[in-house]
Amino acid sequence: MKASELQDLLISTLARKSGGSQRRWRIALGPIQLRDISTHPHCNWSVTPPGGSREIADIERLLDDVRIAHPIVVKG
Repeated sequence: MKASELQDLLISTLARKSGGSQRRWRIALGPIQLRDISTHPHCNWSVTPPGGSREIADIERLLDDVRIAHPIVVKG
C-alpha cells in the first residue's frame, strides 16, 4: 500500500466512524511519515496528529487496528 492510499483509508474511516468531514480529518491527521524499513522492520510509518484531544484519541484508536493490517507502506 502507498502512503497516500493509507492516508485516504485513515481519513475516510475516521469520517465514517467518528463523523465530520474528510477535510477536518485530513487536517487532524497530518501527513504520513515513512521510516527506513531497516530500522523499523515491524511498522515503517507513523503520524503525529496536530488535532485536538478528542480527535487524537479517535485517531490513535484507529491506528492500532490499521497498523496490524498495513504495517509496511511505500512512498507515493
